[in-house]
Amino acid sequence: MRNGILVGGNWIIDQVKVIDVYPDEEKLANILTESSCNGGSAYNVIMGLSRLKVNFPLSGVGLVGDDDRGNRIISHCQSLGINTAQIHKTKKARTSYTDVMSVQGTGKRTFFHQRGANALLNIKDFDFSISQDKIFHLGYLLLLDQLDIMEADGTTRGTRVLKDAKEQGLITSADIVSERSNRFKNVIPPSLPYIDYLFVNEYEAGMITDVQTIDADGSIILDNCYEAARKIVAMGVNQWVVLHFPQAVIAVNKDGGSHYQASIKIPSDKIMGASGAGDAFAAGVLTGVHNDWDIKDSLRLGVCAAASSLFETTSSDGILPLDECLKLATLFGYREAI
Repeated sequence: MRNGILVGGNWIIDQVKVIDVYPDEEKLANILTESSCNGGSAYNVIMGLSRLKVNFPLSGVGLVGDDDRGNRIISHCQSLGINTAQIHKTKKARTSYTDVMSVQGTGKRTFFHQRGANALLNIKDFDFSISQDKIFHLGYLLLLDQLDIMEADGTTRGTRVLKDAKEQGLITSADIVSERSNRFKNVIPPSLPYIDYLFVNEYEAGMITDVQTIDADGSIILDNCYEAARKIVAMGVNQWVVLHFPQAVIAVNKDGGSHYQASIKIPSDKIMGASGAGDAFAAGVLTGVHNDWDIKDSLRLGVCAAASSLFETTSSDGILPLDECLKLATLFGYREAI
């Protein structure tokens, strides 16, 4: 029996600065607090799983620089009992980092990113033959330069990695970065037939499908989100497309099933920052998937984990153990359905 989650992709040190307002160009904003923490899909998700105190093994796969930041990432994981055998070091690039500007009160974030060693992560760095894990999660697609390369057959190297994981018997999941580009329709679709659970937000879903998921004033068009999710499922996703936005999350599967889960109604004065909230959500959902929960319960844990992550400015420090996370729904209630 397979057991555990293997998390691969972006390993980043986030340098988080909480600011009073995001300024226009050539204008001033005040830095209120600053801190350094885990960042990137792989690092955030695995820390989220650890903070949830899951009862199964955790392993990482990725590439860091042979430097202080890289040593810090590996030591941090090892101190928590995470298997780092496949977190490799390279002398060809420094460990990736991101300057995160997080607006106090709203939690809205702006990212200034140095791709670093993550840009060199390639097929050879993954060895699923030595993994006994149940799930492999990869993120972020569109932020892994070598894995996003299009091959002559129309697939990407990321497609090959996900296919290899499936062939070795792992459940696969993936997440996408919200970059401003026209690459979505080329890079993402080839990998979808090898993904069991795909995490996207409303912007990413719209970019993949050309469905308008947000209206002119920035409001969610819920019916169109369902349409976009169904279109992505039709492109090959094996289980669920999980489409999240601040007010809620929807999930749609290939059998026509769907579910709506509102997010937790956290008071604005308790929101310290939203950095890592999407990865905390993914950690919660993947915990449910690993433990064979139905999608409804998995999404509920996901929104609770995301809500708890808002209590701290860093990406994962606010995440509570699983049972305490679930209590937030009773404590604060859910947002009204849109």
